Amino acid sequence: VQLQASGGGLVQPGGSLGLSCAASGGTFSNYQMGWFRQAQGKEREFVASIGRNSGFTYYADGLKGRFTISRDSAERTVYLQMSSLKPEDTAIYYCAASNKFGVASRTSSYDYWGQGTQVTVSS
Repeated sequence: VQLQASGGGLVQPGGSLGLSCAASGGTFSNYQMGWFRQAQGKEREFVASIGRNSGFTYYADGLKGRFTISRDSAERTVYLQMSSLKPEDTAIYYCAASNKFGVASRTSSYDYWGQGTQVTVSS
């Protein structure tokens, strides 16, 4: 599975931004999809995940309500809509695909990774 993330950019605090991750190869519906982020000098951290048939969504503490993960099987794409952005949301955002069943929130649970897209929240 190859993953291509896009949609990053510069946004002002309080603004919104939507990320996309297009998958190619493999069977998209076989994978739980997740978003992670990595700020400069910090470890990669879990943001959100969505089940194979959108059966569940799961968010890191503090992000539910501001971030929304979704997927479109026909488009083979997973999305992350972010709102009320804060400077501390600044990071490289990565999408990933997991063969695991049940909620996968660890980087080690994911088998395929996209290249990342930079999100910068600054005035």
